[in-house]
Amino acid sequence: MNKQDLVAVVAEAADLPKAKASDVLDAVFQAIEAALKEKAEVRLVGFGTFSTSKRKAGKGRNPRTGEEIKIPATTTVRFKAGKGLKDAVN
Repeated sequence: MNKQDLVAVVAEAADLPKAKASDVLDAVFQAIEAALKEKAEVRLVGFGTFSTSKRKAGKGRNPRTGEEIKIPATTTVRFKAGKGLKDAVN
């Protein structure tokens, strides 16, 4: 499912025009992104939790040349599924 498919499903379920449903989804995604940029956790009860974590710098190897490279430290996004989502999938 891509974004346009999701927009269509939301538009149908909420009885909204697709343009309005797209605006709503964009607003939700922007709100989640803004919270994660501030290192806040986004907890959607029954669905899951979005959070950030730091990944340490490390060393790696270029698979083509075997040359050792430095991998910089980064912040990554994590998602942990909630009980309701796990139950629905299983």
